[in-house]
Amino acid sequence: MSRPVPLPRGAYRFAHRITTRWADNDVYGHVNNALYYSFFDTTITSFLIAARVMADAERDPMFFVVASDCAYFRGFSFPETIESGLAVAEIGAKSVTWRIGLFGEGEDAPRAQGRFVHACVDRDTRRPCEWPAAWRETFETILAAPGVISTEA
Repeated sequence: MSRPVPLPRGAYRFAHRITTRWADNDVYGHVNNALYYSFFDTTITSFLIAARVMADAERDPMFFVVASDCAYFRGFSFPETIESGLAVAEIGAKSVTWRIGLFGEGEDAPRAQGRFVHACVDRDTRRPCEWPAAWRETFETILAAPGVISTEA
C-alpha cells in the first residue's frame, strides 16, 4: 500500500478548531490514534451544523460511516489547538466522500489526514436513499477542485 501524499491546508474548503484535552494523551505523551477519528467526525459535524444540514433529527435521513481511514504524519499532544480542514472529494447519489486534514496552528503540512465515506440512510427503513437536493448543494459548496483530492484510501 502506498503512503498518501500530505495535502496542504489550501486543499481544504472549511476550517474548524479543536482544543486537545489532558485526557486525550496516552502513555506515550501524545494524543491517542483513535481520537483522530473523533476529530474527523467533529470537523464534519461542525460543518453540517454550520450549514444547517440535519435540522430535523426525527425525520431527516441519517449519515452512516461506511468507510474511513487515516494517515498519520506527526502527532499532537496536550495542550495544543488543532486546526482541521474539510473538503468533499466526491458526491454520489447516496454517498459523500469527505477529506479531512489536521494541522498544527499555522502549519501548512497536515499532521494527519483522513477520509470518511458517509452513506445516506432512510431513518425508517435503514436502507440507502438519495441525498436531499439541498444537502447535495451544501456539499458542493466545499467540493474540492478536480484532481486536487483523491477519493482513494
